[in-house]
Amino acid sequence: MAGGTAERGGCFVEEAADRRPFFTVAGDELIPGPHARGPWAADMMHGRLLGGLMARAIEREHADEGLHVARLTVDLFRRAGVVPLRVATRRVRDGARVRVVDAAVTTGDGEVARASAVLLRRGARPPGEGYVTPGWDAPPPERLGPPLTSVPFHLWLLSAEDGGVVGAWESAKRRRAWVREAHELVEGEPVSPFVRVALAADLTSPVALFSTAGLHYINADYTLMLGRLPMSEAIGFESDGHLSDEGVAVGNCTLYDSAGPIGTCAVTALAMSKLG
Repeated sequence: MAGGTAERGGCFVEEAADRRPFFTVAGDELIPGPHARGPWAADMMHGRLLGGLMARAIEREHADEGLHVARLTVDLFRRAGVVPLRVATRRVRDGARVRVVDAAVTTGDGEVARASAVLLRRGARPPGEGYVTPGWDAPPPERLGPPLTSVPFHLWLLSAEDGGVVGAWESAKRRRAWVREAHELVEGEPVSPFVRVALAADLTSPVALFSTAGLHYINADYTLMLGRLPMSEAIGFESDGHLSDEGVAVGNCTLYDSAGPIGTCAVTALAMSKLG
């Protein structure tokens, strides 16, 4: 079907080339395209786009020279339709070394998501050495061949045990993945390194929480913690495991770029059936 997508192994698969941006600007509103929908329902927006839009607004309005966004927490507490939306931010604290910012996404139905960011002043590295997250041996995307998915993002999925490329999410093995954006977030705007990793961070949930029976948890929130910004377009994930009990799950991943580890992301999720 021209311009459409199909699902394979819990992922989207490209059926026709479509590189339209996820959103266009109309006054103070952001208008989503049809490919902004998520995997749970045709009329439900993908949560990662809400996080990306709030990251974009935080960076545009509050990220001054010398400040690093060290932590971004995104709360996805209400179903968001594929409808026009607005993003607003508020500076909560503005100290010499710490800036705290809140953001919120609203639609005609009210507030659907919120975020909190901590921006820290860069400075000299203190003395001493400590244990640091090691690099990984995952092959880069350019050595893996075509991605498993092309719409709405490029994805390469690997097994952490043997390093091989796998063709479906359903597995009890520890996962690795590379993710690369296939679309602009907002028409005419390059995706910045911070927005790129904020968009990717939501993928912590499937990388950490998929099982042999599929993905039956939907994100309630995720927290991205960054030691530095990514230097490559592709963002790497390695599952550090998950825990679940009575329909509630937590999972976390270490995040990488082409040069090595950049931070971590943790998610909390709620068990549910697919919404249609």
